[in-house]
Amino acid sequence: MSVEDTSVVLFVVNSSKFPAQKKARKGLVYEVTFGERGSVAERVKGPVKKLKHNQVFICENSSLFLLLLSQRNYFEKQTTTHRFLTFFTTMLNWDTPIKCALKTPLLKATTSIFISLYPAPSLSPMASIRSTLPLLLLLLFLGRYAAAQAPEPERATYIVHVAKSEMPQSFDHHALWYESSLKSVSDSAEMIYTYDNAIHGYATRLTAEEARLLESQTGILAVLPEMRYELHTTRTPQFLGLDKSADMFPESNSASDVVVGVLDTGVWPESKSFDDTGLGPVPGSWKGECEAGTNFSASNCNRKLIGARFFAKGCEAMLGPINETEESRSPRDDDGHGTHTASTAAGSVVSGASLFGYASGTARGMATRARIAAYKVCWKGGCFSSDILAAIESAIQDNVNVLSLSLGGGMADYYRDSVAIGAFSAMEKGILVSCSAGNAGPSPYSLSNVAPWITTVGAGTLDRDFPAYVSLGNGLNFSGVSLYRGNALPDSPLPFVYAGNASNATNGNLCVTGTLSPEKVAGKIVLCDRGLTARVQKGSVVKSAGALGMVLSNTAANGEELVADAHLLPASAVGEKAGDAIKKYLFTEAKPTVSILFEGTKVGIQPSPVVAAFSSRGPNSITPQILKPDLIAPGVNILAGWSKAVGPTGLPVDNRRVDFNIISGTSMSCPHVSGLAALIKSVHPEWSPAAIRSALMTTAYTVYKTGAKLQDSATGKPSTPFDHGAGHVDPVAALNPGLVYDLTVDDYLGFLCALNYSASEINTLAKRKFECNAGKQYSVNDLNYPSFAVLFESGSGSGVVKHSRTLTNVGPAGTYKASVTSDTASVKISVEPQVVSLKENEKKSFVVTFSSSASAQDKVNAFGRLEWSDGKHVVATPISINWA
Repeated sequence: MSVEDTSVVLFVVNSSKFPAQKKARKGLVYEVTFGERGSVAERVKGPVKKLKHNQVFICENSSLFLLLLSQRNYFEKQTTTHRFLTFFTTMLNWDTPIKCALKTPLLKATTSIFISLYPAPSLSPMASIRSTLPLLLLLLFLGRYAAAQAPEPERATYIVHVAKSEMPQSFDHHALWYESSLKSVSDSAEMIYTYDNAIHGYATRLTAEEARLLESQTGILAVLPEMRYELHTTRTPQFLGLDKSADMFPESNSASDVVVGVLDTGVWPESKSFDDTGLGPVPGSWKGECEAGTNFSASNCNRKLIGARFFAKGCEAMLGPINETEESRSPRDDDGHGTHTASTAAGSVVSGASLFGYASGTARGMATRARIAAYKVCWKGGCFSSDILAAIESAIQDNVNVLSLSLGGGMADYYRDSVAIGAFSAMEKGILVSCSAGNAGPSPYSLSNVAPWITTVGAGTLDRDFPAYVSLGNGLNFSGVSLYRGNALPDSPLPFVYAGNASNATNGNLCVTGTLSPEKVAGKIVLCDRGLTARVQKGSVVKSAGALGMVLSNTAANGEELVADAHLLPASAVGEKAGDAIKKYLFTEAKPTVSILFEGTKVGIQPSPVVAAFSSRGPNSITPQILKPDLIAPGVNILAGWSKAVGPTGLPVDNRRVDFNIISGTSMSCPHVSGLAALIKSVHPEWSPAAIRSALMTTAYTVYKTGAKLQDSATGKPSTPFDHGAGHVDPVAALNPGLVYDLTVDDYLGFLCALNYSASEINTLAKRKFECNAGKQYSVNDLNYPSFAVLFESGSGSGVVKHSRTLTNVGPAGTYKASVTSDTASVKISVEPQVVSLKENEKKSFVVTFSSSASAQDKVNAFGRLEWSDGKHVVATPISINWA
């Protein structure tokens, strides 16, 4: 934002959320921006005449901006009560575009506040006009906007869920009923989408009052507001053992009848990862199509990429038409994320793949022979629930076998969460749905996509690293990581400066745009702290200020986790401990110097895997009795295909173009599991989604070959089931799990009854009437899930909790014996029966009883593990224990 010598207005919205540790100082204006994990930082913008919360302020020597003191998506959730003002969005300098909002009544009130707070200045007549003109123009805009909008109530997108079986007999088709029902509350409303597979119903634009009236009609189950979701952002097959298992895992090269549907940012069809050499005809069961659009034609599909569609109507209804000069209104991927996830799940074998020589080798997806169908649902403005449901609708109709969604949104009850609703419909059709857990770790309760019919995937590291050593002038050396490949730094050490000492801004240490003083950093290497803005963006800021290189230091939120990036200038990322030591050197040395040495690619790094610090963690905030995440898979520094429409950093200033990119996130771990599920499906086509997930979970590992427990990179300590779920995926073992915990649609319906969902709420998910049996006692603890989340209710008066489960033998006949381990002596765990003998395909049930004798000080999270073994198979399930 430019700073001009004029008087302008600052709005403060929801100021009660201003962080307590950031006290507003008199005489200063604070700009708030958002970045990694929704962190908040202030920047001094200039003196003010008044500074009181919950008012409008007049600022001097500042440009107009909006101070939002809440989560980035706060206003997205208030579409029924707020009117979006895109006018203000263009005045802001956010890391990513957001929609800002003010109530129309506030605009009216604001006009009078402006007048009372801004008396006529004592200036010459001409100077007075020049000084007040910007304010007068703004007041005129606001006044006219409020006046113009007053007669027209706010409209927002809603998803209308309909009980199709209750269609009046006067209608021949449900579409006619939908149309009549909609027109009865609004003459102008049009249907954006109609649905019949993902849900029964349609999407439309309504006022809040129209939505209320529509929901009151017979046969209308729910009218839910549109939700906005966000994306969660070579050596993997070898690390997982797929390259050495041709005999044990023949499906690695013969899964050509399985179709993986990827809901993401689209696809770059020219990528070598989608080469169809050696593949046979498209499976006869496939009913999809290759949809043409901007920069994309039907001929872009082939026998590997067999389908591609795009869904933009929901996004356009919220934000206006797609700007086709910036992104393709077609399945083409202008972001890179969708190409990366699709090629990770089922990309073809590509020799000689690398990013600037890093991670050089053979790139391949998890299921190299599986087919891919790309469904573009994410745009620059986000991923909207109406578009996501439309894509799931098409995917079900197209006959995909696996759905992969590397995206997530805010937490909501299952019957209000479009991804959960669509995933339920897919599950009913035998489609496994794999979703990313989210990148909000290491905070607890930070998970997304926790419905029990979704496979929720966290992220772990590989045994591969990209070392970039930081050598200080005092002889100390520190190991970092980097993917920089460009002009080398001089051989001699360079002057070294801490960004916090090279800026007049309070958050200068974070290297935010406009905070560094060029005269203090030119020709030097700059140490920046991680947080608030993207890592590669910090490098761009440092470079534009005239510096020659950057060292990026983790803070406590990231610990020792190292994520490599293809920086625009020589740079190395170091852990928190190294960063603290480097800062100590900078603060005590009069003339500090530093060198950065890039060492390429190294493999065999131990310990590996470790849980990524960014990977979202449990407990499950919607249903604490369901342990999530389900498992972890590789998600750090993953090499996969990329879009030629954007550089490897994704920054507008990055003009480099690559065939493959290395990025990190649970977005990357999710398609690993999606592809592995496709492999298992190809060998066991009769297995249900629950059986496939069970096989992946019960064979996952939680210890290294040395016997040590999996580590958490955020703490440096052993991870827990709240971090890694059942453990790290082991695809070779998953092919032959011995026993599985299977689930049917009716089992899930019973689970919803246990949650005390109403008939209409269950109907919203199941698309059919289902009455809970009043004479039956439903228990969340009895869902046949391959994990145990034990919750002792403090007010229940009972220290005993029971969970029942049923095992299905998918191997040869055998006898299995149970064994339990736990890290607490305060809870006794017993299994009845302790031994089960099963014939092939036979089912046997058992009960686990948890008895607590914990005192108040003992009531802390505890963890354990139940294993069934016949001497060959180990069928393991994690246990978490906590108190409400």
